[in-house]
Amino acid sequence: MTLFPRLFVLSTLLTFAACAPAGETSLEGDWTLDPDQASLQFVTVKATDILEVHHFGELAGSVSADGAAEVTVTLDKVSTNIDIRDERMREFLFETETYPLAMISTTLAPETFALLPLGETLVTPVELTVDLHGASDVIGTQLAVTRLGPDRVMVATTDPIIVDGYAFGLDGGIEHLRELANLPSITASVPVTFSLVFER
Repeated sequence: MTLFPRLFVLSTLLTFAACAPAGETSLEGDWTLDPDQASLQFVTVKATDILEVHHFGELAGSVSADGAAEVTVTLDKVSTNIDIRDERMREFLFETETYPLAMISTTLAPETFALLPLGETLVTPVELTVDLHGASDVIGTQLAVTRLGPDRVMVATTDPIIVDGYAFGLDGGIEHLRELANLPSITASVPVTFSLVFER
């Protein structure tokens, strides 16, 4: 692109930002996760073809003005709709007395979303760093960012994120759960999805 088109595009963006209503274009500032509008689910597969959906009941998170984003998952709040299974997951899988939290973090480019209009969605590739059970892994995926209002955005997975339990040293816990439930198998890799609403 020559110098003139570059200057033209830049001036057009600056003019748009200056003329648009305050608060409707800029996404600058710090953002906090709304816990009542946050969900994170994972799917387990047992005995080859039995799928069950579970979730965590307590999430916290933030996105800072420089684009650093993080979400904390309280593992004690795992919910599978079966109390004894919740207890076994806490004790034998996640070992929450030693590892009470999981952390998901990434860095977003603030300029990418600066002029996102109300009601519009932008899909962006990211690398998520997942810290779980004393181990860390980087997982590539895509996230959809939707402008819900002047001071509300939703961040959601576009496709399930596959988390490998072996990468986080969960294989021993998975085997223990399999033995306790007298199952032929429990799949170590699980699909994870989430939908998160942040407020400025």
